Amino acid sequence: MIRIDDPTQRRPLTGWAPFALGFRPFFLAAGVYAVVLMALWLLVLRGVLVPGELPPPAWHGHEMVFGFAVAVIAGFLLTAAQNWTGIRTVSGRPLAALFLLWLAGRLAFLVPGLPVWLVAALDLAFLPVLALALAVPILRVRQLHNYPFPFLLLVLAAANALAHAETLGIVHEGRTGLHLAVYAIVAMITLMGGRVIPSFTDNKLHTRARRWKPIEKLLPAATVIALVAALVAPNSPVTALLAAVTASMHAIRLGGWYTPKVWTVSLLWILHLGYAWIALGFALLAVSAAGWSAAAGPALHAFTVGAIGTLTLGMMARVSLGHTGRPLEPPPVMTLAFVAINLAALIRVALPLAFPAAYASVLDAAGLVWIAAFGLFAWRYGPMLLRPRVDGKPG
Repeated sequence: MIRIDDPTQRRPLTGWAPFALGFRPFFLAAGVYAVVLMALWLLVLRGVLVPGELPPPAWHGHEMVFGFAVAVIAGFLLTAAQNWTGIRTVSGRPLAALFLLWLAGRLAFLVPGLPVWLVAALDLAFLPVLALALAVPILRVRQLHNYPFPFLLLVLAAANALAHAETLGIVHEGRTGLHLAVYAIVAMITLMGGRVIPSFTDNKLHTRARRWKPIEKLLPAATVIALVAALVAPNSPVTALLAAVTASMHAIRLGGWYTPKVWTVSLLWILHLGYAWIALGFALLAVSAAGWSAAAGPALHAFTVGAIGTLTLGMMARVSLGHTGRPLEPPPVMTLAFVAINLAALIRVALPLAFPAAYASVLDAAGLVWIAAFGLFAWRYGPMLLRPRVDGKPG
């Protein structure tokens, strides 16, 4: 092991450092790709573009999860694992190679005429390699409480393989691969959110979050059980009951963390709102399983646009500041970005239920607000992610 903050290894403030630590290339790529991907999707909806060999809805869903969301997860976990273990994670050329592997998977979908097996091979290579890069330092220090994260990456890899198999017609399961991936990310957020959101809140506001031991012990298992039930029997009273109980447990957990003071700190309320979308997602999943089929799409997008979109933006904004040596005070314009991402989720989740006849306009509006949110992040944080730390430390 080496000391992360070893002053003898400080780097100069000038120059470039895009591959100094995992969050840098992957957060920047996620911010840019969120904008590009949504812009391309809006063009696809208007019939202007046809993305490669995949059906447009399959491509859109796949890339939102395995392109955008996985990039944020990669950046976060590679950076967090270094803090957890005290062992340097991949950087420099190995990190650049890992990033190019992710990028190859994204570009493969956009190359016309590329064999579908090659597209699948390029895309499937990234997650197993990422899982190995994360597992090595965690296994070296035998951190049992962090073992779930490499495992969940392998679940994501399996979900990606299933998604490709469904697209190729090898299996006929609809969109099970995509749903499995979304649910794996929700499970990951449940684990990580329980660690960082109350901790960040208490440290900043000098409060003491309430944690109920039964909730903390049972919630991860309840979350997984409810999500497995939704995969196996999406229209079942049992699934409805499990999802409703899980929604209540998430809401109770979030209520224990809450204090009115969070609204004074944008880097806190964005995380609290992001976690609230998980509770809402399970509530919508419950009513969908109970028979209101119109809630199925909003439930999925409460998890994706709401929870994943909001929490990734909030965590990227916070982690990027801390790990570039800056105070945890985001640029003022990021408050607008935080409002925009929640507005995009609200439009995408609520309006299709209220105004089903205006579905196309709803997609346009949600997409444009999403672009604004991540465009602001890419604009303001791009220079931070490309330049060395302002305090001269490595990373």
